[in-house]
Amino acid sequence: MIKIVPDPPQPHIEITTAGLETFLEVGNPPKDLLRVQPGIPIDDAYEQVSILLSYIKHLLREGDMEDDHKFLGAADYLTALAKALMNEVELTKNTLR
Repeated sequence: MIKIVPDPPQPHIEITTAGLETFLEVGNPPKDLLRVQPGIPIDDAYEQVSILLSYIKHLLREGDMEDDHKFLGAADYLTALAKALMNEVELTKNTLR
């Protein structure tokens, strides 16, 4: 008779950002002003992207209805941040495959 012994449970490994993605270029020649911080759990990064997208949607609607370029400008900055976070999450996930 063969006794089957299950593998011991694996410890939960938290997947975190690597801190590679940058955003908001300034200067001539352009240099990246900001970077996604390394060590942020990707679930937290996803949550922040979701929150940012809801704010962006609101700013775009208000900016369009009120013809307010400040709302639209703020939405543009937040879009760059949301894009950088999503790119960082995707880069992190792709390195694990």
